[in-house]
Amino acid sequence: MSGKDIFKEDAGLIAQLRDETTYREAFATVIKIYSEPLYWQIRRMVNNHDDANDLLQNTFMKAWSAIDNFRGDAKLSTWLYKIAINESVTFLERERRRLNISIDDEESHLINTIEADNYIDGDELALKLRKAIATLPEKQRLVFNMKYFDEMKYEQMSEILGTSVGALKASYHLAVKKIEQFFSDND
Repeated sequence: MSGKDIFKEDAGLIAQLRDETTYREAFATVIKIYSEPLYWQIRRMVNNHDDANDLLQNTFMKAWSAIDNFRGDAKLSTWLYKIAINESVTFLERERRRLNISIDDEESHLINTIEADNYIDGDELALKLRKAIATLPEKQRLVFNMKYFDEMKYEQMSEILGTSVGALKASYHLAVKKIEQFFSDND
């Protein structure tokens, strides 16, 4: 299922999640559909395979324990992304404190993590893009990843992040400019 297709909601799946007799099977379907896109959203934030796997599991455990509270006001995908992003942001804040890394030092820490990553194959250009993205402030990094890699619409990002569409467009534009500058400075 492509990144664009996952956002098409299955009303039947949501109905099955609300039905006591089918909610376990329906949640297994949710995991099957959303594991890969959520993993990559988390992975692009934390830059480490093992941490991303742990956070993905945490995301599904939180979703499972709160499924009764899912009112359907937002799309299921929006709700899951919000949980995954909150888990990732909390993890990154905890790691900064644990490692005593200031916001100013975070860029070099992320680049070191990328360079030490054994789980990502890719050419030099892909590695350079990952390093460029690591130089972005956290919010711009998140917006860039959601728009560039997930091809998410600004309206969906707005629901997930609680930020206006205009601010998200500005963040994405600034992120692109900074990435272009990184590439021109590192040729």
